[in-house]
Order: sequence, then structure tokens, then C-alpha cells
Amino acid sequence: MVDSQSTPARQRPSIVSISSYLLFLFLALQVISLIITLSTFGKTRDALRAAYADSATDGDQVADVFAVVGIGGSIVLLLLAVVLGVLALFNNQGRNGARITTWIVGGIMVCCVGGGLLSNAAGGFNTGGGTTGDGPSPEEIQRRLEEALPSWVTPVSLLLGVLSLIALIAALVLLALPKANPFFRKPTAGWEPPSPGASYPGNPQAPGQPGYPQAPAEPGYPSSGEPSYPPPPAANRPDDTPPTDRPGSNPPPTS
Repeated sequence: MVDSQSTPARQRPSIVSISSYLLFLFLALQVISLIITLSTFGKTRDALRAAYADSATDGDQVADVFAVVGIGGSIVLLLLAVVLGVLALFNNQGRNGARITTWIVGGIMVCCVGGGLLSNAAGGFNTGGGTTGDGPSPEEIQRRLEEALPSWVTPVSLLLGVLSLIALIAALVLLALPKANPFFRKPTAGWEPPSPGASYPGNPQAPGQPGYPQAPAEPGYPSSGEPSYPPPPAANRPDDTPPTDRPGSNPPPTS
């Protein structure tokens, strides 16, 4: 089996990284939206109280309800955006379960953000007072809100909602592209033949039988004995007298 240290790491596709960046952008946009909502909380309540001042409906109660709904909705969206940011970190690691959860939570967020944009485009606050005659019309409420709030609040809120929706939809689409599927697929274990001379794991080489190279032959060294000398001449013995029958062996007689 291939060693985990020798297995190359999976290369994360660029579309997965871009999807995570878009989810982080969505989280940042929700933080900005919540800050705007909290900063205009007091002026929104004052505008609603003034709108319901001449009606039988309790203006303070209506203002509190709208404040709770507005701030509570922004907090819920922010918490879900935090969940998406955490899922983006797991998506970068190739967790397929995180990708599936991102689609589920992201789909809920698309409905929430899209519904909020449609509500703002339809006129914002609507309490039904225009139909019962017991309160101000939605147009009157919207007019008082526009007078109480800074002029940049409404366009900036719409811009943040549109950017949030686009970033979220793009992130979900990028995760669903076929190019991202291999990164989220669980890697299969493979087999790799051992290198020459290596032993198989679990079958160590038997002790006492190592494969050692043959020892080199000992070099020849010169003998350390004394140098040899020629043997001494043999001494003349009586039996070593040359025979007389050999020609020229006897000296010539003297006269």
C-alpha cells in the first residue's frame, strides 16, 4: 500500500478557492448590514412612533415589533453567514460533507436574502393599516422612514443585499461544477511495488542471513625472514678422491 508520506497532496481547484472567497465576502456583507441596522435602530423606532401617533394602534408596540424583527433577522442572517464561513474552511480541505451542507445552508440563505430584497422593492414596511383604516398607509410609513433615516441608508442596504445574493449564488454554483468533483472525492488506496532491495512490510528479513558482500582477498606481503645465501662448499673427504682411471686425472711422472 502506498505510504501516506509518499502520497502527493490533492491540488485544490481554483473554483473551490474562489467559492470560499465569495462565502467570506458574503459574511463580511452581513456584518456591514447588521452594523447599519443597529446604527439606525433609534431613528427607525422614532419614525414608526410618529407614524402611528394619530392612530388607535399603540405606536410603541409597533415600533418594538419592527425593531425586533429587523434586528433579529439581521442577527440570524449573520449567524448563518458565520456557518457558511466555517464550511468554506472545510471546503478548502476537500470535505464532501461540508460541500453538501453548504448547498443546504446556502439555499436557505438565498431564499432569505432574496425575500428581503423583494420586500424592500415592494415598499418596505407593511402593517396592513391601509386596508383596515386603523393606521397609516405603507406609503406614509415609508415616507417617514426616509425622512428620519440618512439618505444613504436605503441605497446602501439594497446594494449590500444584491451583492450578497450574487456572491452566495456564485459560490454555490462553483461548488457544483464538475471540475470540483475530483477534489471532494475520497482518494482510493493504491499499491506501489517496493524498490529493489527493499523488504515487504510485515515480512522482515530472517536474522542471521544478511546479504553481505564477499570479503576481499588478503594482499600478499613480502617474507620477513633473513635473505638466502649460497650454500658453503663441501669439504674434501677421503672418499671424494677422484678416480685414477680417468684420463688426465694423474699428474705426469717426473723423470
